[in-house]
Formats: sequence, C-alpha cells, structure tokens
Amino acid sequence: MARVCDYCGKRTESGAQLARRGLPKKQGGIGLRVTGHTKRKFKPNIQRIAAVVDGVTTRVKVCTRCIKSGRVKKPATRKVKVA
Repeated sequence: MARVCDYCGKRTESGAQLARRGLPKKQGGIGLRVTGHTKRKFKPNIQRIAAVVDGVTTRVKVCTRCIKSGRVKKPATRKVKVA
C-alpha cells in the first residue's frame, strides 16, 4: 500500500540532509563547508477516514491538508438513542 493521498496525489518525496562546519564569512570565518550528505524522506501525514464519494460512504486515504481544507466530504454523524 503506497502512502499517497487519493485526492491531491501527495506522496513520499526524497531529499537530503547536509552536514556543514565552519564559520560563515559574514561572521568572520572562511565560509561553510559541506562535510556530509545524507539521504532522507519527507512523508506526508496520510489518514484513513470515511468519506462520501459519489454519494456512497467509503474509506479513503487522505492527507491532512485535504481534510482541513474541506476537499473531503465526511458522512453525517448518526445520533445514538440512549435508553
């Protein structure tokens, strides 16, 4: 199962973390040097929620940005009768 939003297509992105040492020239040094380059991943916050799709309630994988922006229509909540 891929970590992909069903609405906007947001997925895991790759990137890098740079390790630097030295003092910037602006602060009187000879400049920053890159001493390491480590691969890393940026993972989206994907949630499995119930949503209304074409009038039918189904479970979909959606990123939190789509949930907060209102792109996803959630089903109406049912009132439970307590006796």
